[in-house]
Amino acid sequence: MSGAGVLTALVVDDEPLARELLRELLAGLPGVTVVAECANGFEAVQAIAQKAPDVVFLDVQMPKLDGFEVLSLLPKREDGRPAVVFVTAYDQYAVKAFEANAVDYLLKPFDRARLAAALERVRSRLAAGHAAPPPGLAAEARDPARPVSRVVVRDGANITVLPVATIDWVKAEDDYVLLRAGGRDHLKAETLARLEAQLPKDRFLRIHRSYLVNLDRLVRLDAGAGGAPSAILRDGTELPVSRAGARRLRERFGA
Repeated sequence: MSGAGVLTALVVDDEPLARELLRELLAGLPGVTVVAECANGFEAVQAIAQKAPDVVFLDVQMPKLDGFEVLSLLPKREDGRPAVVFVTAYDQYAVKAFEANAVDYLLKPFDRARLAAALERVRSRLAAGHAAPPPGLAAEARDPARPVSRVVVRDGANITVLPVATIDWVKAEDDYVLLRAGGRDHLKAETLARLEAQLPKDRFLRIHRSYLVNLDRLVRLDAGAGGAPSAILRDGTELPVSRAGARRLRERFGA
């Protein structure tokens, strides 16, 4: 926080009028100051790194990068900052996930009293040291009938947007996943299980406890030396296949 316990806030919304309204509402409340405004997710990721705000008011529905994609790119901080208050029009899956995880959100339209209540919760969460949203929130808040069409990855100051059609396979790396796409490896702070839940199930299949494969890249299964099959991809890549993975492949292709 800045001097005298004043919260520093970042406002993120692609609609200028929405940003203006939130800024005006915050101006009428004590103990908070807006340090920056962002019109899209790319600006938000940069501004959060540069300004290190105490709280981010983050619109969920935005082009380029939506609020959940921004959330997935935020670095982990020991102090739990920034707190995130999601700002959204009604979305049943998002709101249910926010409430289940005790995450603060503002449902459009909202007034100054509702905003003040959210700020009080932010102060309490910051004081308790657990303001950051839980890691799996983005997966929980998405409509399962609408899988992601892209995966965003951050490498230092660079942000790469990977359309799911370009991803060949995904490998678990502890609390990260390694995505192979376009002949390059990309590391993302995400678990394999959470990413699997968000990817289109008609395209990606778990073939091993550590691997997801894009079925469009699969050429054949080869029997390994020890009897365990391997998945052979178009570019010659060979991936391990577990018994459960082989069973899923047979069920998928009716073999």
